[in-house]
Amino acid sequence: MYIEQLYTNCLSEATYFIESNGEVAGNDPLRDIDKYIQLAEQKNAVIKYIFETHFHADFVSGHIDLAKKTGAQIIYGPDAETGFEKYSAKDQERFTLGNVQFQAIHTPGHTLESTCYLLYDEQQQPHALFTGDTLFVGDVGRPDLFSGNLSKEALAGYLYESLQKIKQLAPEVKVYPAHGPGSSCGKNLGPNPFSPIGGEIATNYALQPQTKEPFITPVPEGLSTPPVYFPVNAALNKNGYENIDNIMNKGLTALSIEAFKKEIEDDAIILDTRNATEFTQGFIPNAISIGLEGRFAEWAGVLLPFHHKLVLVTDIGKEEETITRLTRVGFDQIIGYLAGSYQAWVDAGEKIDLIIDVEPDELKMDMNYDTRLVILDVRKELEFESGHVQTAVNIPLQTMNDVAVLSNIEDNDNVYIHCAGGYRSVIAASIMKKQGFHNIRNVLGGYDQIKLVPEMPLVAAKEVLN
Repeated sequence: MYIEQLYTNCLSEATYFIESNGEVAGNDPLRDIDKYIQLAEQKNAVIKYIFETHFHADFVSGHIDLAKKTGAQIIYGPDAETGFEKYSAKDQERFTLGNVQFQAIHTPGHTLESTCYLLYDEQQQPHALFTGDTLFVGDVGRPDLFSGNLSKEALAGYLYESLQKIKQLAPEVKVYPAHGPGSSCGKNLGPNPFSPIGGEIATNYALQPQTKEPFITPVPEGLSTPPVYFPVNAALNKNGYENIDNIMNKGLTALSIEAFKKEIEDDAIILDTRNATEFTQGFIPNAISIGLEGRFAEWAGVLLPFHHKLVLVTDIGKEEETITRLTRVGFDQIIGYLAGSYQAWVDAGEKIDLIIDVEPDELKMDMNYDTRLVILDVRKELEFESGHVQTAVNIPLQTMNDVAVLSNIEDNDNVYIHCAGGYRSVIAASIMKKQGFHNIRNVLGGYDQIKLVPEMPLVAAKEVLN
């Protein structure tokens, strides 16, 4: 038996490849499926099953394309209605894979169709539980994503009952979740890639001895608003999507300057994925910066409209990676990329734009003299509350695709933008540029460096009252 966890930092997504005696199961595969096929070839094995734990909201799964290419059977749990062929497992139903078996355990709560898969080893002993978003290391899945008639409290009640099933398993059984820290599918995810059930029972707040009612209250508390792309991804996973090869072939079209300009004139959005520090030094006017060095796919899903044409500016050689990461969150309308990247645009003498970078001590100096200075903090609300510059305005980046949120900023204001470290502030600056604001400064190093400036007027974290 062989188990490999494939982890995507950009989305904090964990997916699994399991092989036994020449047969393979993929668990919650990513949309880019080549890795699973390559691993199967290396093992001289065939992919037999694709086990899906639920309709994922945070990424587009590769189940449909992988099934078409390999003939593998897609398995969902009970209550899963799909727009494509699949098998609906019954609760406790077993599936043989080589010398091992999988058992479907219906665990509604995160979603109604949520199902965990218990892996039995060659000795028919429970070995590992692939939990999807039902149980994480240190946390449980959020119960507020269901779009039907059930409340988050009702789903939390289902989740409580589901966790009781899991708690009955042997303490040495490994929990293999679908996400790690940084994911928006939970609020307290631990850093370890897996954990024994016994360890989770000892430390996970959601698995402590308690009745249902005390459990229901804390589980939905403290959850951030779900990213806007979640319903889009869930619908694609449920109903189907375009073949990734078609999207890649179209997206990998090298566009000349003239062809690129023509797409812009036809209302295509320019997405620049170069490093944030490069972007501020020069970019094509109206381009949106989302650098590959950060949580690229997540921010693209939050800030860019789906079903809208995209043209790309990437570092040379990063075109395929960019498209792959975009497809993982459901972007299918990628028209092509600028041949020769940004330098080709410069060499052609085309108009460019830039964003002025300033050091934190320059911000401190300007605060004393500029009556039109506005400090814009684009971190999340909880980050802002943990400490901020005294006069700063908090507009979280995830809200800036709504033009109304910037309505209180005047055209003649001198806006100094910062986040925690400098990645999100450049995204925000590019959005503001596109919306017509031009008196913008990007504060290098973000709040991490601002708070180190002597005599910078800061508001400390709010004290928690007992």
